[in-house]
Order: sequence, then structure tokens, then C-alpha cells
Amino acid sequence: MILVTGGAGFIGANFVLDWLAQGDEAVVNLDLLTYAGNLENLQSLDGHPRHLLVQGDIGNRELVAPLLAQHQPRAVLHFAAESHVDRSIHGPGDFIQTNIVGTFHLLEAVRGYWQALSPARQAAFRFLHVSTDEVFGSLDAEASAFTEQHPIVPNSPYSASKAASDHLVRAWHHTYGLPTLTTHCSNNYGPFHFPEKLIPLLIVNALAGKPLPVYGDGLQVRDWLYVKDHCSALRCILQAGSPGQTYNIGGNNEKTNLEIVHTVCALLDLLRPRADARPYSSQITHVTDRPGHDRRYAIDAGKLARDLGWQPAETFDTGIRQTVQWYLDHPDWVAHVQSGAYRDWVQKQYRSD
Repeated sequence: MILVTGGAGFIGANFVLDWLAQGDEAVVNLDLLTYAGNLENLQSLDGHPRHLLVQGDIGNRELVAPLLAQHQPRAVLHFAAESHVDRSIHGPGDFIQTNIVGTFHLLEAVRGYWQALSPARQAAFRFLHVSTDEVFGSLDAEASAFTEQHPIVPNSPYSASKAASDHLVRAWHHTYGLPTLTTHCSNNYGPFHFPEKLIPLLIVNALAGKPLPVYGDGLQVRDWLYVKDHCSALRCILQAGSPGQTYNIGGNNEKTNLEIVHTVCALLDLLRPRADARPYSSQITHVTDRPGHDRRYAIDAGKLARDLGWQPAETFDTGIRQTVQWYLDHPDWVAHVQSGAYRDWVQKQYRSD
């Protein structure tokens, strides 16, 4: 069996669902169930014999160590993180606590468990740390995409906290021999994405007749990765990746934010036209850019393709259509995640001048 941290969040939940659907190995799912950890993401697993959900903090060694000892996982996949740049700007303390201190305590609990294993089980064990391309900082328009050798130059409290956790994972491998793997992925999108992020926010606001907020000129560039492709890459890396290595995971889909907005609007025009027949693009509103907004991210996933043979299955066109359709098909999920606290956050964050 494996242990997954943060498995009720967006990427973690998609991974757990795909893992259980594609194999017979059990999952212990450790999640603190903060605002982004949503039990409805795992509703289809109610009563599932190979899924155990444990509510708890990765930083609580008194919880994690006995959990490891009891269930004896062959791998730990570490998704749990505070992960929103805007929230990190307004409240960096939570990001330091979860992403750095929490990862430290998790690593120590895992190290104690791993050191007590037999030599054969030690050699087979893996700790897979899921990180982000944002640790690499910003790219110029004509610069080559991020490779695994790119300098770590984070520009936000979020990316700095993730970079710090990357360094801890690297150090625990080199100092203690813990068999670690680290991944840096580009922007994910797909089902169960909490609507503080761009694509689900656009869908939710468009359907509600609200403004579609675009930071600054909207020409910031990101590489977009369908979440199920990300999950398949992680399974591949867990199976065949070399301990101590890092792997970039990208979707080969560089798009400006404005391109994303217009694509989502065009799909909604097709799949759920407005009652007044006006285009959803009429709701686009430019808002104040966020401080230190990185201009471009781009992932070179060539190492993953060469060494392990992985390629994304979805193009952006196929992935974004599936994503928009999923939100149209799941109005109850969308309604339930939009709490009063979420509404207050959106009103505070996406103001127009």
C-alpha cells in the first residue's frame, strides 16, 4: 500500500481516484481537510475497501509515525501544501508552517520508519515530493523552458516555501540516504479544482454573470497540464524514477492568461450559452496585477520523456473541453465549495480600480 498526503485536495484527490481505479493497491490518505481539502472530491470512495481517510496534520509526528508503523507503506506521496500565490502574499505564515515546517516533520517521521525497515524494503521504498515550476522564478519571453538544472529563484512566499521544501527533501536523500523523488509540474487544470485558481474561477463567475477577472494586461504565460496527465506521470516516476532525481512534468501547452480566458468563454458560449445570447467574453474585467507577478513559466519535460517514456495524453483543446464540461455537469460540487469565506476572499482579491 501507499500513503498519500493531501489526498482530498485538487491534485491529490485526482491521484487517489486514478490510483484506486487502475490497480489493486490500497491508499492511506492523510489530509488536514482545510478549505482546499474537500471530502466531496472523494465521495465516490465512500465505503471503498482500499481507501482509508485519516484527518490530520503532516506536521504531527505523534500521528504520522504510528500511521506509518501500522500500515507499512512502500511509498509516501507528498501532495499536502498551501498552494495559492495570492493567499501567500496576504498570509505567508501558513505557507512557512505547512510547506517548510510540515515537510520537515513529515520527512523525520518517514526517515524513522524507513530506517527500521529491512534492507530490501529500504531499497524498494520511495518518498515522492510533488513540487511546482514556480520555484524556478520567471522566464523572459524568448528564454528556453525550465529544465531540471535551472536555478531555483522563487519570487513569491508560496514558491519560496516550496523551494525550501525541495531543499529539505534533497538534503534528506543526500544526508540520510532516504530514497526520494521530486517533481516540478506546470499549472494543472481539471476536475475538482478549487475556484480560487484561474480556470475554475472563470467558469464559476461566467455562469453566475459576474466579472471575469484578468490580472494586469493578461499576457502572463503559463504551461498548462491536465491533472490526469500529471497523475499518470507521477505513477510512472514512482514506478521507474531513480532515487535522488528530480523530474519536470509539463503539458507542452504555453498559453497567455488572456488566451485561457477567451478559450473558456468560447466553450461556454457553445456548451451553455447566455440567456441573452451575448458572449461570455463581455464579462472580462482587467484588475490590478498582483505584486511580483511572474511573467512566464515553461516546462521542458524532455528528461521524463527520454528516461521514462512519459508523454501527456491530452492536448489543451481536449483537456479544457473536458474540464468545462465537468464543471457544467457538477453544479452541486461547485455550489458547496463556494462558502462565505470563499466569497469574501474573491471580493478582497479580485478588486478593480
